[in-house]
Amino acid sequence: MTAQTLQKVDYSAIKTNQLFIISLNILAFVLNLPLLAAAVALAMGIGSALKAPAFGFVYYFLLKPRGWMKPDTLDDNAEPHRFAQFVGFLFMTAGSISLFFGAALLGWILIWTVAALAALNVFGGFCVGCAMYYWLARMNVPGFGKQPPAGVFPGKKPRAGEKI
Repeated sequence: MTAQTLQKVDYSAIKTNQLFIISLNILAFVLNLPLLAAAVALAMGIGSALKAPAFGFVYYFLLKPRGWMKPDTLDDNAEPHRFAQFVGFLFMTAGSISLFFGAALLGWILIWTVAALAALNVFGGFCVGCAMYYWLARMNVPGFGKQPPAGVFPGKKPRAGEKI
C-alpha cells in the first residue's frame, strides 16, 4: 500500500448530519410527509455537490459555537463520507419519487434504508457507504483511489490517537 495523505475529518459534523437525516426521515414517515423526505434528499444532494455534510451547517453555526457539541476531529479520508452521502441522496431521491408516484412501500423502504444506515454509522461507528467506497477502490474502479487509514477496517471510524 502506498502512503497517502489523510485529512482532518470532524466526526461531530458527520454525526449531526446523520442525526438530522434519521430524525427528519422518522418525522416524514410518522406524519406521512413525502415532501419532507424529498427535502432531505435535496439537502443531501446539495451537500454532496458542496462536498459538505447536508446538515453540517447546524453543527458549524449552532452546536459548535455554543459549545453544545465538541469537535471530534480525526485523520481520515473525506471522500468516502461524501460518496456515502451521495449514495444516500440517490436512495432518498428514488424513495421520494416512488412516494410521489404511489409506490409507498418501495418509497418508505428506500427512505428507511437510509435512516437505518445512518443509525448504524452514528451508533455503531460503521459507515456502509464508506466501506463501499473502499471496496470500489480495492477493485481499482476509476475515481475511487483512497484506502482506509492504516490499521482501520474499511468503513469503521478511526480511533483517536491511532497510529497512522
